Amino acid sequence: MCANVEYLKEAGSASIEIDQEVVESVQDILGEVRERGDEAVHEFTEKFDGVEREQFRVSDEEIEAAGEELSEEDREAIDNTIANVREFHEEQREHVEGFEREFEEGVTLGQRVVPVESAGTYVPGGRHPLVAAPAMSIVPAKVAGVERVITCAPPQENGTIQPAQLYAMDRAGADEIYCIGGAQAVGAMAYGTDSVPGVSKVTGPGNVFVTEAQRQVFGHVGVDFLAGPSEVLLFVDETADPELVATDLLAQAEHDPNSRPILVSTDQETAEASVEAFHDGLSEIRTADVAEECWENNGEVVIAETMDDALEVVNDYAIEHLQVMIDEPRSVMDDLHNYGSLFLGDHSPVVFGDKAVGTNHSLPTLEVAKYSGGITVNTYLKVLTHQEATEEGAARIAPWAAKICELEGTHAHQLSAEARLRDDISPDYGPGN
Repeated sequence: MCANVEYLKEAGSASIEIDQEVVESVQDILGEVRERGDEAVHEFTEKFDGVEREQFRVSDEEIEAAGEELSEEDREAIDNTIANVREFHEEQREHVEGFEREFEEGVTLGQRVVPVESAGTYVPGGRHPLVAAPAMSIVPAKVAGVERVITCAPPQENGTIQPAQLYAMDRAGADEIYCIGGAQAVGAMAYGTDSVPGVSKVTGPGNVFVTEAQRQVFGHVGVDFLAGPSEVLLFVDETADPELVATDLLAQAEHDPNSRPILVSTDQETAEASVEAFHDGLSEIRTADVAEECWENNGEVVIAETMDDALEVVNDYAIEHLQVMIDEPRSVMDDLHNYGSLFLGDHSPVVFGDKAVGTNHSLPTLEVAKYSGGITVNTYLKVLTHQEATEEGAARIAPWAAKICELEGTHAHQLSAEARLRDDISPDYGPGN
């Protein structure tokens, strides 16, 4: 971390490490699901959710009933978010391309971009069942061209999925929806059971048990990334409105007591005014108890002496949501490298990206942004390379390949290459010629 900073409020360091008790519990759950399939999933659903379902797959009647529970205005809002997410991700897909060209005479190389055959997406329930979440994992998969997309979400007390989430899953394009939550849902999708088909890749955020389950099934199936509690960093200067800053910090803090709301400022007066406004704002929100606990445990306030110092700090955090509220936000874009998603200016709050604008809200946390981005259509695509050589082209490559094999001591490989040599081409081409 840059030396030219002062912490007005500092929290403990964040980590993606998971408690050993959780690791072992998830290991047991996955082992049982892999061994006993549906029987184990039924047992864990009853144990952890207090729900017994005859069938895990959500019926058309349940889906229809969920839509009927919502008002026309509710459905319109969900449909709007799905449409925006679809439009953005369709544009992404247009910019992911394959290619093929002749790199030298007789040697053609290329790549194809193809979707995975099947994907399983997890939609979290928990404290606030996130209504926008289905769009963020299902829509990119369908836009990518995944043939079969299944979705799991935990049951509510009434034994089915929260109505707005269920409506959103259906409208987003899920081919099959299953009322299963937690690690057992990840295990069912990864390994397959009699009633839940196995998939090639499992994506979507969840609680610590879901995250650990994704870690443990990785390798048997693909996963997107391992995510922790939600994070936001507000990067401000003296031009920022403390009331807006406070509002956006409160929005983050209400997520969960383990969320991370962070303020980095080049101006101490603005930072202090924002913190004061944050505390004043607690009395105005229904989730004040969660937001206050979150701020006390995890809130941070950093004062940087210069803009360069601030940029260094911001990049070091590698935060999930980076909200830039300075005089000219676009002036620092090229200097910002580590973030899940970027929100530029006073009128681009994180809530827009989370709920409605169209970019994806399934994003890396806990410094994962230093090496990975969030869910995109690329999450569900594979880049497959191919090559084709004519007899003459092979003869041109053969001496080079054979020499590498000789250096490695891979003799059968060397013979394979040398079998393509031609006297009329090879002697004047390749190593030593």
